[in-house]
Amino acid sequence: MGETAGRRDAVVERKTKETEIRVRVDLDGTGRSTIATGVGFFDHMLEQLSRHSLIDMDVAAKGDLHIDDHHTVEDTGIALGQAIKKALGERRGIRRYASLDLAMDECLTRAAIDVSGRPFLVFSADFTRHKIGGFDTELVREFFQALAQNAGVTLHVTNLAGANAHHIAETCFKAVARVLGDAVAIDPRQADLVPSTTGMLA
Repeated sequence: MGETAGRRDAVVERKTKETEIRVRVDLDGTGRSTIATGVGFFDHMLEQLSRHSLIDMDVAAKGDLHIDDHHTVEDTGIALGQAIKKALGERRGIRRYASLDLAMDECLTRAAIDVSGRPFLVFSADFTRHKIGGFDTELVREFFQALAQNAGVTLHVTNLAGANAHHIAETCFKAVARVLGDAVAIDPRQADLVPSTTGMLA
C-alpha cells in the first residue's frame, strides 16, 4: 500500500537547483487541497485536479519564477506523479481504467486513463492563445507529461471543441481529475487483487 499501513497516502519531496517542492496526496480523500506554487493559474488548475478526483493534495513549490514558470510546473508534475505512484503501492483493488467526456460551456474534452505502470501520454489540444494571463498554455501538456511519466499511467487527453483558452485548459484538468479518481478507486469486488492477468502492475 502507500506510506501508512492500510492507507493510500504518500509524501514526496524534490529539490533541485531550479525548484524545491513538497507534495502530499491521499488517494482516499475528499478533494481537499492546499496549493501554493507561486503560479496563480496553475494553483487554480491543481485545485480542480484535487477537487474533482477526490484526491487530497498538499502542494508547496518554490521555483525560479524570475526565469519563467516551466521548471515549477514540470517539477510539480514530477513530484505529484511520484507521490501518486508511491501511494498506489502494488495497485491492488484499483479499477485501473476510466474514460470521460467533460463539457464546460462551449468546450468539450475527452480523457482516458490506464493505471498500468506503463507511462505514456497522448495530448491533443489547440489553444486559441499562447497565454492565459501570464501562464503559457504549452505548459498544460508539459504538466501532464510529467504526471503520466512519473505516476506510471497511460493518459489520453483530447480537446474536441472549445474557443476559450481558459476553458480548454480547465476541462483538461477536470477531465483528467475525474478519470484519475475513478481509476484509482478501490473496486470492492477485487479489493485484494491486482487488476491484471499478469498478476502485477509495475
